[in-house]
Amino acid sequence: MTALRLFAKKGYGSTSIADILTAAGANSGSLYHFFPTKQDLLLEVLRRYREGIWTMLLEPAWAGVSDPIARIFALLAAYRGALADSACVYGCPIGSLALELHEPDPPVREMLAVNFDGWVAAVERCYMAAGARLPADVDRHALAIFTLTTMEGGVMQARTQRSLDAFDQSIAMLRDYVRRLETTAKQESENFKGKETP
Repeated sequence: MTALRLFAKKGYGSTSIADILTAAGANSGSLYHFFPTKQDLLLEVLRRYREGIWTMLLEPAWAGVSDPIARIFALLAAYRGALADSACVYGCPIGSLALELHEPDPPVREMLAVNFDGWVAAVERCYMAAGARLPADVDRHALAIFTLTTMEGGVMQARTQRSLDAFDQSIAMLRDYVRRLETTAKQESENFKGKETP
């Protein structure tokens, strides 16, 4: 969608209706018929992003990747690829809007939250699918939130510094943490089996 691309590239505030009409090759009458205000257009952009999380984000990142933990890091690698391809100008569209709109109207804030929730849910499903590879007492939902926070923070620093260093270091630390969780789960399983052996 043209508006989503422009909002992500220029920012919501810096993108005018004229910019959108020019890029889309549309006339103002058609646009205003469906979206009387710029906020109405933003809400539609957020709805489409929410509905398109699979086709726009997850499916391309997960093509050929079946392991649930590997899927998480493939998704993060897709974000890294977007940063690298744009010389660290790319920003997560939802994250960028959330940062730009300091006090959004409730409908906008709610749709931003719904989009973040969709991202978290997708990652949480991966952690759930990892099953016994992670300790039983690990909160998979909180771990998914931590993963999103790590990614968004890495993107923000990469854009600010025009360097992938902070992003790479953040993801490396997350990967190390997940590996430690896997090691703990394996040790706990071995200890449990040892206690069962007569």
